[in-house]
Parts: sequence; structure tokens; C-alpha cells
Amino acid sequence: MKNDNVSRFQKVSLFLLRLSLGWMFFYSGITKILDPQWTSAGYLAGAKTFTGFYQWLASPDVINVTNFFNEWGQLLIGIALILGLFTRFAGIMGVLLMALYYLPILSFPYPNAHAFIVDEHVIYAFALLVLASFKAGRVWGLENWCAKLPICSRFPRLRNWLG
Repeated sequence: MKNDNVSRFQKVSLFLLRLSLGWMFFYSGITKILDPQWTSAGYLAGAKTFTGFYQWLASPDVINVTNFFNEWGQLLIGIALILGLFTRFAGIMGVLLMALYYLPILSFPYPNAHAFIVDEHVIYAFALLVLASFKAGRVWGLENWCAKLPICSRFPRLRNWLG
């Protein structure tokens, strides 16, 4: 997204959306990492859809890997969004994570008692898609600076993942 064609209001909106989602992911990830008692096993055990898959993720052989990717995935997505670096990649990974959170609680068409098809996971996923598609890291983020580094000149495809 070329910043010259974007109004100040649009820049501020993308920036605030990026920061708020980044903070949400960062805080969620860091609190899980710092809590030695935290595990996703209970959430996964209560899956209403794709129960076999989610029970496998919660199995004793896999739960530590599941927890690691959950905790550190959230933390790194949050850091990337806050810094405005690799926002496209972070957005796509966040969408994947939101889908993985949405599906086990879904008793179609009700993800919870107060929602019909759409709940916060769906909203977060769409907001992350907006950030990824509008290259939000180039609005007051580090992506413009990083895109000018020699490594990006050497590997132009890297710029696609920057945002």
C-alpha cells in the first residue's frame, strides 16, 4: 500500500487496529508463557467439532507442542503486529490461530450462547486479514525500513512476507 494514497484517518485507523490486535495477542501469549500451570488441554478436551483432531492435540504426547505453539505463536504474532514487521505473515498466522480457536467451540450455528455464526474469533480473523491485505506494517511500522535492507534486495520474495 502506497502511503501517499492513504488519508491520515486511514493511516491512524490501520495503526490503531494493528497496535490493539498486537497488544491483545502479545498479552495473551506472555500471560500463558509466564503461568507454569497454563495448558490448552481443557479447552481442547471440550471440543464440539473435529473432536478427534482436538483430542489428538490435547493428548499427552502432543500437548506440550500444542501449548508451545499456542503460547509463542500468540506472543510472536503480537510482537510482529506491534512493531509493524512481517504483518502479512503475522496476520495469516493469526487467522489460522483464530480458526483453530473457533472450531472447537462451535456448535453450529452457535459458537457461544450470545452469538450466531459470528463471534469474536471471526471478527479478529477478518481484522487480521485487513491488516495483512493493506500492508499495515508500512503505516508507522518497521516494514518500510526493513524492505530497504540489502537482504530484501537479495531475496525479493521476502518483501511479500513483510507486508
